[in-house]
Amino acid sequence: MQEISFDERGLVPCIVQDWRTGEVLTLAYMNAEALERTRATGETHFWSRSRNELWHKGETSGNVQRVRELRLDCDSDAVLALVEPAGPACHTGERTCFHNGDVGPPAPHEALPALERTVSSRRREQPEGSYTATLLADPPRIGEKVREEADEAARAAAGESDQRVREEAADLLYHLTVLMASRGLALADAYDELNGRRR
Repeated sequence: MQEISFDERGLVPCIVQDWRTGEVLTLAYMNAEALERTRATGETHFWSRSRNELWHKGETSGNVQRVRELRLDCDSDAVLALVEPAGPACHTGERTCFHNGDVGPPAPHEALPALERTVSSRRREQPEGSYTATLLADPPRIGEKVREEADEAARAAAGESDQRVREEAADLLYHLTVLMASRGLALADAYDELNGRRR
């Protein structure tokens, strides 16, 4: 990795992003030692400006962040850590530290990760009366629903309003997410497949 431009305090900001969903989890700071420990261990280490000490994310909570990639911005004065989080990024227990301020309506890129977490919860808890839990208990039906929704989306695209296309596409994405979850897969597995085809 090219040389990093640390600031006058010997720090560089590090944006932490979920490897699979793209969600921004936190902003922290690294000094040279934190960066070196991150590279050596494969888990994020930061410099606490308030405590004036090095800290290993998740050391006490267990919510470690396994680093998949470290990237630099164009000036080499900011780091992007793409991680697989083992739990919430925020000390409050929230998934991301960015849970305050203008948080609604959700941004478009937040829809599928939130849907996947809901489907995962339904799969785990199987609440009575849940349509998702009912589908997950009947895998052949999920496939039928995906075919049905794909046909409805295609018919809408052929001659219905843009709103109908949006609605049918959303139905298709929902049922496809459930289908993937029923096989123990995530949408990120399909994204990986697409990325592999670009090579």
